[in-house]
Amino acid sequence: KMVGYKSVDDYVESGMVVGLGTGSTAYFAVERLGQKLASGELKDIVAIPTSVRTKEQAESLGIPLVTLDTHSKLDVAIDGADEVDPDLNLVKGGGGALLREKMVEVCADKFIVIVDESKICDGLGPGFPLPVEITPFCHEHTLRLIAALPSCAGSDAVLRMGSSSTNVPDGDEIAVTDNGNYIVDLHFTELIKDAPTMATELKNTVGVVEHGIFC
Repeated sequence: KMVGYKSVDDYVESGMVVGLGTGSTAYFAVERLGQKLASGELKDIVAIPTSVRTKEQAESLGIPLVTLDTHSKLDVAIDGADEVDPDLNLVKGGGGALLREKMVEVCADKFIVIVDESKICDGLGPGFPLPVEITPFCHEHTLRLIAALPSCAGSDAVLRMGSSSTNVPDGDEIAVTDNGNYIVDLHFTELIKDAPTMATELKNTVGVVEHGIFC
């Protein structure tokens, strides 16, 4: 909570366009932005949320919202991460919002990532499954394509079930993202050797919409 609040205190100024992340850590940054707007400490802010639940939280706090359609350039985006390696490659998307997070955060002049020491690792992979958003059309075919990629060798590709906001199965139905897509979680037992290569291979796979590697 403290770091989430500090990210807004240190990096958000009046007049900015701000990207709002998704998840338990980003929740506190959104909360803090709402507080500072309500108190008048910040003015003339507009924000772009990265999920339906962040949008609902921001609306409840009176934060003015826009979209990338009208504001393609952001001053700052603030979000959490599920894993961070020594090269500052990230795994994100445990909460299922990876596509919108990436679309918004690549447009920001500054991307502030809020993590505690539990998220910092020697390498991506074993500590947190890598989410990959795929089209529902022939999803089992796409899952097999992903599992067969050279960079994904040794991983266990699992279709996310239940709620899209957690990679722990909590229902019998296939999880559906805010964008109407499915998620495959890649479970690794060994460190990912080359995150940028994996990112490229996943992105080049037809049927893959986006992946949770942020390089």
